[in-house]
Formats: sequence, C-alpha cells, structure tokens
Amino acid sequence: MSDDMILRQLLGKNRDWAKRIEAEYPGFFERSAAEKQRPKVLWIGCADSRAPESVITESMPGEIFVHRNIANQFHLDDDNADALLTYAVEHVEVQHIIVVGHTQCGGVIAARAAAEKPPKEPETSLERWLVPLVGLVREHLDEDLTALVEANVRAQVDAIAQSHVVKEAWLDTERPGGLKIHGWVYELEHGHLRDLEYTIGKDGREF
Repeated sequence: MSDDMILRQLLGKNRDWAKRIEAEYPGFFERSAAEKQRPKVLWIGCADSRAPESVITESMPGEIFVHRNIANQFHLDDDNADALLTYAVEHVEVQHIIVVGHTQCGGVIAARAAAEKPPKEPETSLERWLVPLVGLVREHLDEDLTALVEANVRAQVDAIAQSHVVKEAWLDTERPGGLKIHGWVYELEHGHLRDLEYTIGKDGREF
C-alpha cells in the first residue's frame, strides 16, 4: 500500500466514524466542542499501537484523559509527564489514575536485554528513557516477561504516588471526589484488561 493510500485510508475512516457517531448520538460533536472536558480517568499507558485505550474500553471522546509513552513510564523528573499529571489532577480533576502495562511489551523486552548485559552509559534517547526500567528489571531477572510487566506497572503506580501533585491533592480537604492510583495490565493475547489489585489512595495502599 502506498504512503498516499495509507493516509487517505485514515482520513476516510475518520469521516465514516464521525458520520456513524453523529447518526447514533445527534449533536455529539457540537456538545463536545462546547463543553469543558470532565473525564474521571487519567490513563497512563504504553505507546504500543496494539493497546489503544479508547478502543479496548469502548470509550467515547471525552471519557479518558491520556498519556502514553514507551513502556508506560512515569519519571518524577520528566516535565512532560509532570505537566500532564498536574493538568489532569488540578484542572480536569480526575478521580482515578490508571497505569496500564501490556503483555509482550517491547520496552520491557528491550530493558531485559539491556539488564542481561554489563552496564554501560546510555547513548540514545531511548536508552536514557529506559534506564530506570533497566534498573528495575535487574532486580527481577529471574522472573518471566509478564511478571516484569507487572513489576513495572506497580513501580509506576508507586512513583505517581510520590509526585508532589498527587500528595498535594490528597492533602486538599476541599478537593471534589477522591483520587486513587491503580495498576492494570492489558493482555494482548486475549484482549482483556486485568486489574493487578494494586491501588494507592490518600490513606495508602488498599488491600
């Protein structure tokens, strides 16, 4: 398929989708443009094309606030992620932050390959991005890939709980609604989301 055809196909599918949504929900797009967004969920997922949050949850535009990157990371020193989290918590006022990893994650696979080799100075932006994940994987080298994916999700939940934005939100007695952080895994093999039952709220870890 030519490059032109790939792009035309995307544009065509968009028109078909918009037409179908408007037929099913008359006035949806006008309302969406006129109203302020108020999603209850911030989804922090992997950029993998096989794990699109709106598709796998059958969600409509406006229902999920999204941040996706390689291997669903949340680095406390990453301005991009911190700005996104700040906006989601302070302005959108989400009630749930869900970190979603997925099986067969290329980022975790790359981190495991790096962890199995002698440590070296990262040379590329991707290698630098994966440094914390490589360190985490080194602590779990005897575990299989799915267990590493789960460990990564739990580590990112913990990191978000340590962010100044979340800590301040938990101290704000006037904040509407609660704020909890959850860890999930999307199983590519089945198309199912799995709750790791790893949740942190203002009172700590929930069991």
